[in-house]
Amino acid sequence: MSPIRAVLFDLDGVLVDAREWHWEALNQALRLFGYEIGREEHLTTFDGLPTRKKLAYLHEHRGFPKGLAGVINELKQVYTKQLIATHCFPVFHIEYAVSRLKAESYKLAVCTNSIRETCDMMLGQSGLLEYFDITLSNQDCARPKPDPDIYVSAMQRLGVAPVETVIVEDNEYGVQAATASGAHVLRVADPSEVTYWNIRERIRLAEAAS
Repeated sequence: MSPIRAVLFDLDGVLVDAREWHWEALNQALRLFGYEIGREEHLTTFDGLPTRKKLAYLHEHRGFPKGLAGVINELKQVYTKQLIATHCFPVFHIEYAVSRLKAESYKLAVCTNSIRETCDMMLGQSGLLEYFDITLSNQDCARPKPDPDIYVSAMQRLGVAPVETVIVEDNEYGVQAATASGAHVLRVADPSEVTYWNIRERIRLAEAAS
């Protein structure tokens, strides 16, 4: 049996219910130039991708002007920070889960397709930042999810093997990245399922299977 030594978390849709904020913020910027991403399209195609990937998709499939990508990206980050400042706050069951895992000496990391500034702001306002050994954003890896690069890098930095790691993810791109990294995966629908007991049960199952 290989003991689990580390738990890695996605951020948006796992630790913080921020998926709607990213969609709303990007649409605020896109509407200034006559574009918009519908809700169904957001959920099936865009959720979990970094902004630059979303804009590249719009360019390829809907004729979005490539030269506007930098402006849209900057505006989107401004609107995202405004939404975080208004809506992001501590959630008891998530803080309880993370703090207990930390107290039990698990190594903890956040691995997100969001940019560094957004990641730190969300974790700070939700009262979670102090519990994590490392946090990795899409600016800390060469290839964002669904590539496993960010998870492989986190495990290397923490000094753990995939068989010793559980990754908590919510969307298809993140699950693909987590699975490709070789680690054990706990898929959740949203932050309501990120409970201490759900994570401990996944750890138990992972250890029993090793």
